[in-house]
Amino acid sequence: QLREMREAAHHAAKAEARLAGEPEDCITQPQLMKLLIGSEFLVRDDAGTPRFKLVLIAQNLHGYGNLSQFITRLRRASPVKGEYTLHWRQIAPEKLADCLALLVLPREAADAELLAPAQWALQHFAGRTWIAVELLREASDALWLQRLQTLSEETALPLVAAGDVHFHVRSRKALQDVMTATRLGRTVAECGFDLQPNAERHLRSRYRISQLCTLELMAETLNVAARCTFRLDEISYRYPSEVVPAGRTASQHLRALTYEGAALRWPDGLPDEWRDRIERELLLIEDLGYEHYFLTVADTVQFARSIGILCQGRGSAANSVVCYCLQITSVDPKESTLLFERFISRERNEPPDIDVDFEHTRREEVIQHLYDKYGRDRAALTAVVTCYRPKSAIRDVGKALGFSEAQLDIMSKDHSGWPGQVLPEEHRVALLQQLGLPEDDPRLQQLIALGRQLNGLPRHLSQHVGGFVLTEGPLERLVPIENATMANRSVIEWDKDDIDELRMMKVDVLALGMLTAIRRCFDLLQPMRGKTYELATIPQDDTATYDMICAADTIGVFQIESRAQMSMLPRLRPRKYYDLVVEVAIVRPGPIEGGMVHPYLKNRLLPHNEIKYPKPELEEALGRTCGVPIFQEQVMQIAMIAAGFSAGEADELRRAMASWKRPGVLEKYYDKVILGMRRNGYEDEFAERIFRQIKGFSSYGFPESHAASFALLTYVSSWLKCHEPAAFLCALLNSQPLGFYTPAQLVQDARRHEVEVRAIDVNRSDRDSTLELRRGHPQPAVRLGLRLVSGLGDDAANRMEAARARDGLFAHPQDLAHRAQLTQADMQHLAAADALTSLAGHRRQQVWQASALHAMPALLQGSLLPEDDLELPAAAEGEEVLWDYAATGLTLRRHPLALLRPRLARQGLLTARQLDAVKSGRRAKACGIVTGRQKPQTAKGTLFVTLEDETGNVQVIVWNKVYEAHRSVILGARLLAVEGIWQRGDGDVRHLLAQGFTNLNPLLGRLTTESRDFR
Repeated sequence: QLREMREAAHHAAKAEARLAGEPEDCITQPQLMKLLIGSEFLVRDDAGTPRFKLVLIAQNLHGYGNLSQFITRLRRASPVKGEYTLHWRQIAPEKLADCLALLVLPREAADAELLAPAQWALQHFAGRTWIAVELLREASDALWLQRLQTLSEETALPLVAAGDVHFHVRSRKALQDVMTATRLGRTVAECGFDLQPNAERHLRSRYRISQLCTLELMAETLNVAARCTFRLDEISYRYPSEVVPAGRTASQHLRALTYEGAALRWPDGLPDEWRDRIERELLLIEDLGYEHYFLTVADTVQFARSIGILCQGRGSAANSVVCYCLQITSVDPKESTLLFERFISRERNEPPDIDVDFEHTRREEVIQHLYDKYGRDRAALTAVVTCYRPKSAIRDVGKALGFSEAQLDIMSKDHSGWPGQVLPEEHRVALLQQLGLPEDDPRLQQLIALGRQLNGLPRHLSQHVGGFVLTEGPLERLVPIENATMANRSVIEWDKDDIDELRMMKVDVLALGMLTAIRRCFDLLQPMRGKTYELATIPQDDTATYDMICAADTIGVFQIESRAQMSMLPRLRPRKYYDLVVEVAIVRPGPIEGGMVHPYLKNRLLPHNEIKYPKPELEEALGRTCGVPIFQEQVMQIAMIAAGFSAGEADELRRAMASWKRPGVLEKYYDKVILGMRRNGYEDEFAERIFRQIKGFSSYGFPESHAASFALLTYVSSWLKCHEPAAFLCALLNSQPLGFYTPAQLVQDARRHEVEVRAIDVNRSDRDSTLELRRGHPQPAVRLGLRLVSGLGDDAANRMEAARARDGLFAHPQDLAHRAQLTQADMQHLAAADALTSLAGHRRQQVWQASALHAMPALLQGSLLPEDDLELPAAAEGEEVLWDYAATGLTLRRHPLALLRPRLARQGLLTARQLDAVKSGRRAKACGIVTGRQKPQTAKGTLFVTLEDETGNVQVIVWNKVYEAHRSVILGARLLAVEGIWQRGDGDVRHLLAQGFTNLNPLLGRLTTESRDFR
């Protein structure tokens, strides 16, 4: 980033020199910048009034540690994330040893107000402090310089030239104003003197600075820089040591734990081949000094298992035999084709990568365990630099320019359907019509220009999803730490790339909703089936499970539930575990953009000996995927085998592929890949295809090591759906939000699989959904839980459950309200959800009785006052369905489209089941509730829409041109009628190729529906 900024500033400076009539030869090609590490602070007096700015710069490693610790203490003391308050008395110079200080004094201050900070600095930072001179072509520059020179003479503090740089080139001044307005929460017009008066706060050439500053001031900057020798690569990181018990070395302890785990994994005795592999892995881990890393991950996993939290490791090192023995992963190594040395090698000497997924509802327990074990001064989460995207850029720039909220909503509400560009040209005419603005409106022109500049720039610092940095010594001396927005969390100020660059250990404590669902499903099954379930003990190679997967009957399962995955399943037809590994990875930008999907499906049908390779030597890398590269690791292997990359260069390529946030970073490898393959006798077409896949991985690459771990969860969740559909549905409902599908869709799918789902009932429902045994039937029924009742809090649900367990069933609504201490609002929510049926009859009667309940005085509590009932007629089925969706988001009555079917049938609209009988290529019309819209980046603008009716789902494909022509209808419809060509593809893939659309929202009336849209 520094290099890019230096080049941009250089070219801009030459252009500005030409415009100003200055000699271009004064703008020399910049050399690599010497990076001075420091920080600027606003210092307040005892009354809290801002007095001056203090810039502290680290001279050496000790000074850097002091500065980092100083920042941490200020940030951690603030109740608000990202803020601090610094008073004179908080600055202890002895704690800032080896730091240089620059005073930045306010021009508006009186001479006496300037003298006090200077004398304070002279007293506390003698011999290592300067007064900063910032001359920015303001009217008072000459007078200000004279005042500072006088102050320097009075205090003997030297002056030094400074720039107060806020942007790299002059042309970014307007964007700086917008960002200032955003920070202050005002419009630009309201900011007044809070904006910078001119555009001089940019990186200026020495020639331009020399026109303002004396040679003495400029020379002093070199003096300051010369005294600073610190480099970031001096930071030395050490693993925590408490995972090793006294009396053992790290190697001894890791070996002991590994063989203890091996005895559990192979109860009949450890085979020699696995013993040899364990020894090879342990030797390599010891040689590279990574024992503490594996022990730390194993210790974290062991803690989670000890309190019943399901977890699963993934990542390159997680697919090792050592990790399998340590129970970090449940992936059987015999199912993996991965070589441990391919990821942890002596040549690359890079830290291992183990991500551990935990149940998403209980991961916080693991996070707090790490804080407790290692202490707040030695453990913190990694940061993430959140950058602007088109929507956020539009909103922030638009607010700063004074656009109304209504106008911003119009501009940003459906921006997810556009390219990654701010307000693209092809939508400008339609946008102007919606906004009611003339085409030459200057504010809109400014918004487009500034929004595009802002797009992609850092917006704020947030916390990583789970990357923990743990250290032996104080972490705050390596990197500043601040409080996170979430309570009881702290975050370092560096992101993942910074951590990798400085080779610091990061333990990824990640959250995965499917693990929550699987663990809850296991807990439901154990008492009912009388056996314990674990990831590693689910029966393998189950024919019925794979039959279900091949039929794309995968709503709710892990990874293969999306529209694209369900389309691929009948074509790939997985029949074994490794097929699932490929399935998980193949529907990704890398293989798709690299054109690898169709060749793989074609080769998969061939006998192994008929698969052709560009050269025999590539069979080692491509044999397991039918001669076609699918995984990130295979691309690395090809680069080494075919293009002559060294192990280190291949690792650099891997890192570049992972840098998807920085498009274009891979281009520098193009010549090396193409020329290397050409030199080794490979066709240019093959080389170009491989490079296209490399570029695809730069957007989103999927390693085989991750796919192997995910495939296990895919199989387990599929087995549960196939053999225990009731328990699986119950677990999914209790783990929401989760996956692609809403509770309504999950319930509809389960009922189509003959799962009995029973309504919410205050006398039978717990907070969570539960299973109820059915006499003479192997599958239990699912009783919906109180958590589905909109507006009902968890506390109220828990009180109801406890009261019923303590004193028996509720007799009538007043008994329920009294014993569970429910408010009238609670009772109304329950009545709206039809949950009082066993106490009050039909829903209208429930609502009437709930509305009549009032809190009783303390004197009357415990007494039941009889009241005459008013008999109300029951509502029609249509009204009941509306209430169901409004109160719980689903219905157990007939599907809404079943009620509308006679009317829809008169319009020639077929059901999903009727479409199955239509011949491929015939014209057809269908209608359904929109439950999902997907527009993958790899689909070249194609939109995939899922429609749900009473018989199933209809998958709709909308080409980009058709989408643009009908965009507002497609995005605005909740009930959508589609006319097009019915197609059956390979493997009996079915979809409707859309040509026309009708928005049928009026037919839904007040029915609320939910669509999950992904891009």
